[in-house]
Amino acid sequence: MLLPELFALAIVTVVIVVFCYTDVNTVFFPKLQAEKTFQHLTFASMFAIFILWSAQAGIKQGLDIHFLALTTLCLMYGWKSAFTITIPITFGLALFGTISFYHIPVYLLVSSLIPILVSYLVFELSYRFLPRNIFVFIFVAGFFNAAFTGSIHLVVNALWYSVNDAYTWPEIVDNYLVFLPLLAFPEGLLNGMSVALLCVFKPEWLRTFSDRDYLYPRNSQK
Repeated sequence: MLLPELFALAIVTVVIVVFCYTDVNTVFFPKLQAEKTFQHLTFASMFAIFILWSAQAGIKQGLDIHFLALTTLCLMYGWKSAFTITIPITFGLALFGTISFYHIPVYLLVSSLIPILVSYLVFELSYRFLPRNIFVFIFVAGFFNAAFTGSIHLVVNALWYSVNDAYTWPEIVDNYLVFLPLLAFPEGLLNGMSVALLCVFKPEWLRTFSDRDYLYPRNSQK
């Protein structure tokens, strides 16, 4: 990729970070500073995602796949804080040599922001147009959402590789997109189980979950 293109992506990334600043500065950072439990939760989440993203596999060098777990992160923190959390994770991957510093802007946009926005959009659509109960939250906003998001992530990555002439389209299909049906279900299962456990044992850790909406919807309408 040419330097001007990377510079443009870096500018886009900075603009998005600035856009997220108000929410992060007024909600996320104050809670992170004030609550030790929230600190432990956040750092544990960052470490878990770092491990998942580090465990990359693939047939052809550069065409690597890994679990995202971004749907769960998005439901826990909201999309703005979730994206902010992935920034130090991405720099950590660069420090450990999983990705190059040169590709950090691309990685943040393609493998972080876009999946997070897709996850949040699916959640919003399920919240607005589907019955509000815990099963819809787990299976649609959690399981289906994660499977769909993981699939979109692979497709966007494939298009990125193709546009930048990194690989031919037949190479991408045979060595990368072939994993799409194999990755979608485990991604959905990982996030669906995580969301289900959080709903049952720690619903307060889910920023997008409300007892009033999902457990007592009839009472909330009175």
